[in-house]
Amino acid sequence: MWGPSTRPQLWLPPNPSIVHKTTSTYLPRDQPVMSHQDKSPDMSKLSAPLKALINAPFARPGPRPAPQQVQELYESIANDAAVRNLGIRSWLAVSAATTFTLNSPDSLPALHRVASSKQPDSAVQNAEFIREVGLKCIGFNGIPRTINSLNAFYASLPEDVSSKLSTTPSRRPTPENLETTLKRGRGLWDSVYRPFEDKLLEKLALAHPDLPVHILSSHYAALFTDPPPAERGSLASVGRVHTSLLGISCLRAQTGVGPQVLSHVFGLRKALEDGTYKNDIDGETEEGLQYLASDEGGHWILNTIDKIVEAIGGSSFAPGRESKL
Repeated sequence: MWGPSTRPQLWLPPNPSIVHKTTSTYLPRDQPVMSHQDKSPDMSKLSAPLKALINAPFARPGPRPAPQQVQELYESIANDAAVRNLGIRSWLAVSAATTFTLNSPDSLPALHRVASSKQPDSAVQNAEFIREVGLKCIGFNGIPRTINSLNAFYASLPEDVSSKLSTTPSRRPTPENLETTLKRGRGLWDSVYRPFEDKLLEKLALAHPDLPVHILSSHYAALFTDPPPAERGSLASVGRVHTSLLGISCLRAQTGVGPQVLSHVFGLRKALEDGTYKNDIDGETEEGLQYLASDEGGHWILNTIDKIVEAIGGSSFAPGRESKL
């Protein structure tokens, strides 16, 4: 019998290519295989090999850097939009949503500078609008990219801008506002997907009964629509048209979700058809929306997104890895 002090540890063979049968993963040659009787590891610390694996270059753990000419890129987009008589918030919504999707927070300060240079004394309003676009991107991109990008964007702003940004939330659910919020979300859903709004919900429910519930209540109601102006304070309102633009931008930049891009291109057109664009605060003009909803406008939207994707380095949304076979 082995005593407590003489019981040997089990070590991997010196050949590092031998796979541990239990985990089917490669372990460092100097790392012992733990026995069930070994003392539990310290849960507050990670081993150096595990930290290295988390941050392995092939996993692309960091954000995309801002390309050298990113400010010139945004300036060219802004100038192109002006030639087409589009409002500043249309090109800003497309550019911001695409940049959030590509996970390039260092590009956002340049975008803010370009937008603010077009309108005197607009730095605070533009920062609020970019923040609101980033928040709504959660519904298309997930939470982490928005967290990291919004944190970096806030830190990049000059103090005379950041100190004036709103600190009061406007989307906290209460028993008093719940019914109104859900009704607002269903109204947006119907506007985007009419005349297939009910059939689509039925199809989603077949995939999972809670899928349409979550989409309607957590995204369309609580996120994609704007609370009433009286509850917004100085927070920006993105509006019906620009929410469709940011949806198209996120989905196009992700790649791989063409059916959803198509749906939101039609959704943008529905805003013109049903007149819901008229409720937008600081929204696009009817002339501008007529252009955006046209085939030519659709080309402009997609080509603008593609220019940003190309400049920042391609989609970082679950990119493929080179096969070693």
